[in-house]
Amino acid sequence: MQTPPILTAKHHTAPSVFTASNLLREARRQKSLPEATVPRICVLDPDGDIVRYLLATNQAVLDPHWACYHTNLYTFSCAGCQLGIIGCAVGASFAVLVAEELFAAGCTLLISVTSSGQITALREPPYFILIQQALRDEGTSYHYAPPAMFSTLAPQLLALFENRLPNTIQPVYTGATWTTDAPFRETEAAIEHAQTLGILAVEMEAAALYAFAEAKQTPVVCFAHVTNQMAQQEGDFEKGLENGSLAALSLLEQVVQRWQESHLERNATEEES
Repeated sequence: MQTPPILTAKHHTAPSVFTASNLLREARRQKSLPEATVPRICVLDPDGDIVRYLLATNQAVLDPHWACYHTNLYTFSCAGCQLGIIGCAVGASFAVLVAEELFAAGCTLLISVTSSGQITALREPPYFILIQQALRDEGTSYHYAPPAMFSTLAPQLLALFENRLPNTIQPVYTGATWTTDAPFRETEAAIEHAQTLGILAVEMEAAALYAFAEAKQTPVVCFAHVTNQMAQQEGDFEKGLENGSLAALSLLEQVVQRWQESHLERNATEEES
């Protein structure tokens, strides 16, 4: 069989002719928007529940200068910082498209909190997984990195957050997930295979986001919010209070605090040296 197109003529180190910055430039021109930056810390909320909760409680406002053709960017306060958040960017290709645009517009840390299905039971859902590595069973990552089984969280980010988020409403574990483009093709055989690899949950974005992060040397950290057991029983998909938004926001607060602390620690070290 011939090599499939997804693995052909990728040239991973070559620059792209089409860039996010140029796309945003043309979008600003067409929409008569000024050039503006996004908050330095941004969040992807594929389910959209966090965004809906923030809007319903008057905690978020629409960013009028966000030029993306496909999404709305909202801003809200978290741990003393102004964060940007985009809802409903579901799936690897959409998530990375938005990530490219956010970093082109001034983002310096991207956090993804995505709903996921339980593969290996750690406890009853809901709970979070800091995704250390993600099985590359999707297409987008192969445009950013040569073929490999997993995409991986940057070691410095793993060290920063692993076992360092103690005060979240729901517990946080660390481990591997399976990123798929086809959630309704999670067959029994595929699930059993994932279990043999030590996979804890299945989601739709992390492998591609981590491949993008490594290729572009941008900090991205992904969390899986394990909320379901693939609807194998009634009463599944319960995320917690306010559709899991309170738990997700408590997680985000911890992540932002750790990020801020790390910068203070780094600045103190540089001043001492």
